[in-house]
Amino acid sequence: MPEAILGISAFYHDSAAALVVDGEIVAAAHEERFTRQKQDSSFPRHSVAYVLDEAGLGLEDLSAVAFYDKPYLKFERLLETYHSFAPKGLNSFLSAMPVWIKEKLLMRQMLREEFEKLGGKSPKLIFPEHHLSHAASAFFPSPFPEAAVLTIDGVGEWATCTIGVGRGNGIEILRELDFPHSLGLLYSAFTYYCGFKVNSGEYKLMGLAPYGRQGSEKVEKWKDLIFSELVDLREDGSFLLNMDYFNYATGLTMCVDDAWEQLFGVPRRHSETALNQDYMDMALAIQEVTEEIVLRLAGTAKELTKCDYLVMAGGVALNCVANGKLLRAGLFKDIWIQPASGDAGGAVGAALAGWHIYLDKPKENIGRDIMKGALLGPEFSDREIVKVARRYGAVYQHYDNFDQLCSETAELLENGQVVGWFQGRMEYGPRALGNRSILGDARHPEMQKKLNLKIKYREGFRPFAPSVIDECIQEFFELDRPSPYMLLVAPVRQERQNPLPEEYHSRPLYDRLYHLRSDVPAITHIDYSARIQSVNKDVNPRYWQLIDAFRRHTGYGLIVNTSFNVRGEPIVCNPDDAYRCFMGTEMDFLVMGDFLFKKEDQPQYADRNYWQQKYELD
Repeated sequence: MPEAILGISAFYHDSAAALVVDGEIVAAAHEERFTRQKQDSSFPRHSVAYVLDEAGLGLEDLSAVAFYDKPYLKFERLLETYHSFAPKGLNSFLSAMPVWIKEKLLMRQMLREEFEKLGGKSPKLIFPEHHLSHAASAFFPSPFPEAAVLTIDGVGEWATCTIGVGRGNGIEILRELDFPHSLGLLYSAFTYYCGFKVNSGEYKLMGLAPYGRQGSEKVEKWKDLIFSELVDLREDGSFLLNMDYFNYATGLTMCVDDAWEQLFGVPRRHSETALNQDYMDMALAIQEVTEEIVLRLAGTAKELTKCDYLVMAGGVALNCVANGKLLRAGLFKDIWIQPASGDAGGAVGAALAGWHIYLDKPKENIGRDIMKGALLGPEFSDREIVKVARRYGAVYQHYDNFDQLCSETAELLENGQVVGWFQGRMEYGPRALGNRSILGDARHPEMQKKLNLKIKYREGFRPFAPSVIDECIQEFFELDRPSPYMLLVAPVRQERQNPLPEEYHSRPLYDRLYHLRSDVPAITHIDYSARIQSVNKDVNPRYWQLIDAFRRHTGYGLIVNTSFNVRGEPIVCNPDDAYRCFMGTEMDFLVMGDFLFKKEDQPQYADRNYWQQKYELD
């Protein structure tokens, strides 16, 4: 009988479930993909049902269920924080306490009741600490027998950052930075002040940073202000935040707006208002501060552990610009980053902690990444795709030869068409990695604008990532290794770059954005960088086959890849989600499995309002 551990992340944001069977990650999924509620925080009953079904197991077959943090420790932190800052924070206290007293302090009972609703008796419950779950999600799936472990996020129970070492089936935490001093919350405070949504807009802030004027008087002044007034940074990367400027400990906002306006001379930007150069410079300032702190923390991890390898998790580990600079710093021979580094990834970490630490099982994947390309979600058969097509009266062409389908899709991309690509198992983590993706030609000068404004319905400045087959990485980028999870930023090769015109950096944002910076402009960010996803033939053969077909057509072994969703919506999960998103946007074609759908052939294709209502677009 197989031994299995179920991992759960829930009740904060981005709930998820993951199942480890005999040491292998069998399945994992975000709850939001099933409920269609972005960052759904509810108990992940759909995800739990899916992962158990994928393994052919029931609740009675589980050795344990591992919840990704310790609620009582978190409650202790809340009480001590409110006490320390009293009488400030009374409104926040009165808002938070009823939920904790009625629900979260009764976590075991809540979980047991949820399992009963799923039709089974609650298995044994274990509660690894939040940052241990992050650390386990980073070390145990990695191919390394031993590694330094760095976890950085907003906050778990008390910890906001830990440095540890993973060896065999154990993880030892060596250093810890505690709340309220948090790099994740510092970055989120700037996300909030620049007008983006906390816990989802951090990507936007990172994408905005390259529009800042590097080395300019204002950027340098603001960095100096951050280090002199907001952050007391030490040589080892530890720091203290000046809480006179922050409101997140006991308030309902991230920072003290009036104090920040007085410090920086710029008011807080409100969502959807125009972005001026001040906010671009501010984004660059905090990005460079973040990179400096991450580099110092990694240096301390190297000094403490003497390890050749580093693994990372936690929300800040999704800052792929900092990751790229850390890799190029050469502190470690290699770095492995958990693709689901946010709280959803805590489900995988909790399950692996349960397997290796609680059950005392050895780590046997030396030299092998067991995240399986993060392709851990549900997949759907041709029969299920046909059922959806019949439901909507959809018109399609079926291909018996997948080579032919790839060749014709590559030709569509070459001709400037935008293609929805729905294949195999859904991705786990925030990135679409070639199974729930929207694709375009990276060489097309209008592709970035088209994808942002007509497909994704999001801010035009947002960059797009390339998917490049492993064999072509160094042909396009200054990167000497794979980047399978889209978590490393590297420069586009210099010989592919186009020179910038005079006064370029003083031009308006969109004048700079649409300048053709390279021969692959749709994936070349304003600083000549790209957020790279490499595609391996063995890990994702169908996606590799498509890109290789495009290479044969054009000589370019890369394409644009963005997630199959629109702004404010989760990535599509099933064929129904995919077809409705396809029809509700200006995508030209949709490939699901072995089926090709052409927009103009579809019933009611001209009635965008009909399909937008069906898809409930923002």
